[in-house]
Amino acid sequence: MKKFDILVVGGGLAGMSAALACDKAGMNVAIIAKKPVNTDGRTTALFMPSIDFLDELGVWAKIKDQTAALKTMRILDSTNRLIRSRPASFPSTEIGLDAFGYNFPNHPLLISMYEKMAETDIEIIENLAVDYTEDDDHGIITLDHGETVSATHILASDGRNSLIRQKVNISAKTWGYQQKAIVLTFAHKFPHQNISTEFHTEKGPFTQVPLPGKRSSLVWAIKESEEAYFMGLGKDELNQLVEQGLHSTLGPVEIDSELQCFPLSSLIATRFGKGHVMLIGEAAHAFPPIGAQGLNLGLRDVMTAIDCLKQYPDDPEKASNTYDRKRRADVHTRTFGIDMFNRTLLTSFLPVQLIRSGAISAISSIAPLRQFVMRQGALPGVKKEKQSA
Repeated sequence: MKKFDILVVGGGLAGMSAALACDKAGMNVAIIAKKPVNTDGRTTALFMPSIDFLDELGVWAKIKDQTAALKTMRILDSTNRLIRSRPASFPSTEIGLDAFGYNFPNHPLLISMYEKMAETDIEIIENLAVDYTEDDDHGIITLDHGETVSATHILASDGRNSLIRQKVNISAKTWGYQQKAIVLTFAHKFPHQNISTEFHTEKGPFTQVPLPGKRSSLVWAIKESEEAYFMGLGKDELNQLVEQGLHSTLGPVEIDSELQCFPLSSLIATRFGKGHVMLIGEAAHAFPPIGAQGLNLGLRDVMTAIDCLKQYPDDPEKASNTYDRKRRADVHTRTFGIDMFNRTLLTSFLPVQLIRSGAISAISSIAPLRQFVMRQGALPGVKKEKQSA
């Protein structure tokens, strides 16, 4: 049985980031991960702390020319309700940043991370984990071909249906929204000027995010029952609907990718660490693609996990308990915020609409409050002296 200091389970963006970060810290690490296949048509928006982290791992330079800066975030109320929110605009320059972050396709980053791992001492195990047990000293993973591998610390990044989470008896609360999200990319006539716009509709957010050139990605929330209708439409009809959803702010559009559709749901584990295990990414938390928090939160998991591993390299119990304690406030606050934000879009209850409209108006109108919200959204955990630098 091969033994390692760290064993990462899961080859998504959070998992490969964790493996690279462990290797950079001089740890003996292996990752259980298949080579990425080109089936992920989604894009990811990462804020600057996450970009800085990718730069430290040596992968940012590999994908930078495929990214678009996010210089302004804009919220527009596109509902037909009695009470509507005023437009809100959040420029990155107001908090001293050239950009909040960058948006880019997932697949190039996945490939770049996998290639970077191949340049390191990380052992890549291209098998599936089928069982997990623990003894006093190690977490032990059984692979699909019958062999076992073990490590002092296990970083579980094996998704919403995490095998490792289940095997260590960490429960998770899950809930759905009766929504789905259509994901696509499109070309448009007018430049996006590095502005990302979230149109609020009665069905949820309709969010355009810049890509290089005159292209953008779109996350389009629909009712669960509408999937077959929208996925069955012809290209011309879809182009027209996207342009209408954008209120023609970018001119005529041309969808240039396959449509993908995903259910919108949320998950949060009751603990984020136990025994030899630390849960990272969607093994620990997952929520709708609102506010660009998903992978940013997962990379903060990784950064915290590395700190705990350095602090307690030979004491997995203390490492996992410390990790659990450190991640609670951030994860619970973001999960609650995104959940409430999405629910307020879906309800037609007038008092809720009044509160939502008032909150957005206050944030938009009051400069100190607006700047506080921008820092909390884009610079979580970053000290003030680093911001000013």
